[in-house]
Amino acid sequence: MSVTTDSQSQELAPSRPSWHVVLVRPETMTFLLLVFGLIGASLLSPFFLDVNYILRSFTLTAEMSIVALVLTLVVISGEIDLSAASNMALSACIFAWVQAAGAPLPIAVVVGLLAGLAMGTLNAFMSIRMQLPSIIVTIGTLIFFRGLAQVIAGDRSIRVPESFIGINTVMVAGVPLPVVIFVVVAIILGLVLGTTVIGRQIYQIGTNQEAALHAGIDAKRIKVGLFLLLGIVSAAAGIMAASRLGSVRYDLVLGGELQMVLMAMLGGTYIFGGRGTILGTFLAAWLLVIVSTGMTVANLLPAIQLTVLGILLIVAIIATNFIYARTQR
Repeated sequence: MSVTTDSQSQELAPSRPSWHVVLVRPETMTFLLLVFGLIGASLLSPFFLDVNYILRSFTLTAEMSIVALVLTLVVISGEIDLSAASNMALSACIFAWVQAAGAPLPIAVVVGLLAGLAMGTLNAFMSIRMQLPSIIVTIGTLIFFRGLAQVIAGDRSIRVPESFIGINTVMVAGVPLPVVIFVVVAIILGLVLGTTVIGRQIYQIGTNQEAALHAGIDAKRIKVGLFLLLGIVSAAAGIMAASRLGSVRYDLVLGGELQMVLMAMLGGTYIFGGRGTILGTFLAAWLLVIVSTGMTVANLLPAIQLTVLGILLIVAIIATNFIYARTQR
């Protein structure tokens, strides 16, 4: 009687059917939650059946959603940045302060973007060059950036020029401009992550950095680039928020880091790196808009809404770990 070896058994083992591969994925879970969320929200208010209402609601969180897309790349690479919301606030405050001091608007925008790039550089230097844990570094810079924003703006609001206000009212084929920007960024990053060499390298670094280094991948350079990208995109998002609100305060998007991380985790990005998709974060961003707006329509207190978001984050991490423990990307 012949004995079948383990390797032979693996070769003979039938592969999972394609329907199983599709269904048992975090993105599928997110999509189903989105469908259930729409159904539940429509029972609270008929406005949720109006596409224009949903699009207008999305403009309230479009800036954070754009940042969450880039944050997804950072997490897949095995790092994390919790300071993006504070980056948005500080960049917006610097932009508003510079233009209020009399600088031309384009110059103020450039200064704000450079400030975001500098913040990304600081995070990259400490996390990658000094090899400090990125979660600890960015908790520190989260507080530091927010404090600097309060030093610049104080407790008052800094107005922006009337000509700069209203990005959320600009329509492209009937769709608000912030939504269009979010979709375009999602498509570009999705293609980069899913179809290019750099995308495959980001996955490899997050899965096993030592193996990636032996394969000739410059992990440090790629991670530094991702931190810099997140820094400048966060600054751009902060300036977009200033246009939508018409003024800037130091507490702009206060607590937004929770929602950004939630979008990535709820979309199936693995907290330890190596797995995740832009599609998942894209769907999760829409899901959070439906959930948050639905809770507002139901007149739930902000504290209750924050509790619900916290529970969603915990459930998302547990569910993602459970799925990835039993499947392969």
